[in-house]
Amino acid sequence: MDLIPAPSHVSGHGDDFFVLGPETRLAAGEGTELTERWLRSTLGAATGFPLAPGSVDNAIWLSVDPAVTEELGEEGYRLTILRETVDLVGGGPAGLFWGAQTLRQLLGPDAYRRAPLPGREWRLPVTRIEDSPRFAWRGLMLDVARHFMPKDGVLRYLDLLAAHKLNVFHFHLTDDQGWRIEIKRHPRLTEIGSWRARTKIGHRASPLWEEKPHGGYYTQDDIREIVAYAAERHITVVPEIDIPGHSQAAIAAYPELGNSDVIDTASLSVWDTWGISANVLAPTDTTLRFYEGVFEEVLDLFPSTFVHVGGDECLKGQWKRSPVAQARIKELGLADEEDLQSWFIRHFDNWLAARGRRLIGWDEILEGGLAPGAAVSSWRGYQGGITAARAGHDVVMCPEQQVYLDHRQHGGDDEPMPIGYVRTLEDVYRFDPVPPQLGPDEARHVLGAQANVWTEVMENHARVDYQTFPRLAAFAEAVWSRLPAPAERDFADFERRMTDHYRRLDALGVGYRPATGPLPWQRRPVPEGMAPGSLGRPIEGAPPNV
Repeated sequence: MDLIPAPSHVSGHGDDFFVLGPETRLAAGEGTELTERWLRSTLGAATGFPLAPGSVDNAIWLSVDPAVTEELGEEGYRLTILRETVDLVGGGPAGLFWGAQTLRQLLGPDAYRRAPLPGREWRLPVTRIEDSPRFAWRGLMLDVARHFMPKDGVLRYLDLLAAHKLNVFHFHLTDDQGWRIEIKRHPRLTEIGSWRARTKIGHRASPLWEEKPHGGYYTQDDIREIVAYAAERHITVVPEIDIPGHSQAAIAAYPELGNSDVIDTASLSVWDTWGISANVLAPTDTTLRFYEGVFEEVLDLFPSTFVHVGGDECLKGQWKRSPVAQARIKELGLADEEDLQSWFIRHFDNWLAARGRRLIGWDEILEGGLAPGAAVSSWRGYQGGITAARAGHDVVMCPEQQVYLDHRQHGGDDEPMPIGYVRTLEDVYRFDPVPPQLGPDEARHVLGAQANVWTEVMENHARVDYQTFPRLAAFAEAVWSRLPAPAERDFADFERRMTDHYRRLDALGVGYRPATGPLPWQRRPVPEGMAPGSLGRPIEGAPPNV
């Protein structure tokens, strides 16, 4: 049974089938409304069957049962398929929905199409599956600040997350290269901050630019739609608003936010290159009040418990030269600029906590100490997460060495943009969010993990697809399934099951990297002087690891 992610327990598989047909009914109990609507919409489109309500033998029965909750948890489910009927029971509405994803997989790849194809027979194998996730946080971080992804693309990715039983969408909305969320009290954030005049092509060392404007943003109604669409799929959207670094787009829109006593902030524009900008927020009351206003609107749009504040890669050069920053350090009795960043983060940690929310940030927020309720996204390897968990902080593991999907998938120069660490499908499959250095009590602070997709070299959704898939399928199994230790995992079996999963991705229109055989651009000659996969751009001279 070629399911991905692999379920906890499968029994009773034989040669019999439940046959889905035009007379099949969908019988839904209390608390099943979202899954009922989703099943009728998706399977109805693929099969052409109405799946009308009704309690008959030839039916798919949906229910939520406290007994399953007690045994398997809110996200657990039990799927029993007999010749005459299908019984899908969730520990909670989310568990029921994840069970519906398994049911869809069992119907075959054509169940992922949006219209019925002729001559198809829809059968579910007689079986019993009991399943529940290993981790509560199973996420994908998508960077829409470097290259904007229009709303329809975001909704598509929410569907792809749901198909892989991932339940957190970390929405990276602001950075040096663009501000992507409408803030009504500060309109210039999108009027100015959402557009850059040009874009660096490829590696950071590349001397080339695409000489055309790039930009876009989501209106508040767009955000409401995205959040509601995610909620219907039991996905939590966690917004990220970067502070105090990665903020040049905001400073370009409102120069008073920057360190104007040491640089001419009025002359700054939205950054058109990659890397770490030296232009960071000034540690002033003006900046604090401005971002409190931003976060007030963010909290109105996003009901998530966690709000991500970035906190990474904040260069301190301007603060070291700034009389205003130095006066603030002296006023607060801080030791240095590192403590000043910690003060900045602690301010918003307390501000969010007072409103019933929790701050999460990249592992640099550990420097200078954290407030008790703050959580850490451990990206610079495992160590930040280990330190945080041992100090009693919750952790989301996302080490760049293993689950940064913008990094290349192969060591050859035939990758479209050969940057970063080589992380193959097998490398991601062997990822484990809990490092062996943590004891059982410390490991309980690991909420789960997420794969991160930074889009500096992903100018459109086709490039995002290529970098993200099929590795996201391996990641999904690593965070859902109760797998053995990384070295003991059966990657050959996963590859075998991926054979069917590639057909599902094909039906969904995902432009994944082929697992075997020549890559698409290797199937025809590449013109002299052009890099494979360079989309018609000259070969770049950057080193392979940047």
